[in-house]
Amino acid sequence: MRARRHVVISGVPSPSDMSECPVSGDAASPSTEEEPAGFADLSELPVEVSERRPTCLHCYRPEKVCLCPFLPADPLEVSTCLYIVQHPAEESRVLRTVPLLAACLPKGKCKVLVGRRFNEERHPELASVCKDSHTLILYPGSDAENLEELDKDFTTPPHNVIIIDGTWSQAKDIFLRNSIFRLPKQVQLNSATCSQYVIRTQPTNMCLSTLECAAVTLSIMERNQAIPEVLLRPLQALCSFQLQHGAQVHHSKEHLLKSGLYDKPMPRNKRKIKRMQKLLTNQNI
Repeated sequence: MRARRHVVISGVPSPSDMSECPVSGDAASPSTEEEPAGFADLSELPVEVSERRPTCLHCYRPEKVCLCPFLPADPLEVSTCLYIVQHPAEESRVLRTVPLLAACLPKGKCKVLVGRRFNEERHPELASVCKDSHTLILYPGSDAENLEELDKDFTTPPHNVIIIDGTWSQAKDIFLRNSIFRLPKQVQLNSATCSQYVIRTQPTNMCLSTLECAAVTLSIMERNQAIPEVLLRPLQALCSFQLQHGAQVHHSKEHLLKSGLYDKPMPRNKRKIKRMQKLLTNQNI
């Protein structure tokens, strides 16, 4: 990646403050106006080079805060294959959990697909997985069965699990607008505990990050209760580091509303008001 160069000059407008001039094949005619003071010596000023912080290629965190010491020494052996359908907005988030999840699992067991719209023509592998009878999609709803209550051996043959990565509104949009995601059996988690991802606000006390959902799901399907401890170790380290360096604990919106600590203006949109009422009355959202 090429380093970006910028010059900071006191009293001189930045390039973004100047109107753009289209470049054509013809030479620009010389200006008859006198150049402002300072521009004549612009080329002689020192250039400040700003470089992006080096990033660990394994955990995808900046090298100074690398989380590799908290990852398993060897990838966690699982038979289940995860397909993470990620909303594009998640790619730009600094504190993401999916890279940590992928770093804990063998290559090929955690496949990430970024986008909003998915169909058989553009995503033939994903479409084939959705048609497979051994595929589950983790998405709560009235049609979803509790994964914990399914009396089934998920390891023979190995199963696939699709998890949507994004905010609740983003996940809902992806699920409803892509018909291929209604082909697999829909399941949900019923026994999940409170999220340990305390540096990001969740809608309710029972909402989990993508990594936490995957940890609980894999522990059920692999029948291995040690999996959450291994997968959550880097998440706990991430949150601990952020809290030690100024981050605040984020309580869920449900907790803030019930305790009278919600300090943002209440919404005027009827749909959002109804959603707030459901949070206060413990209804499914």
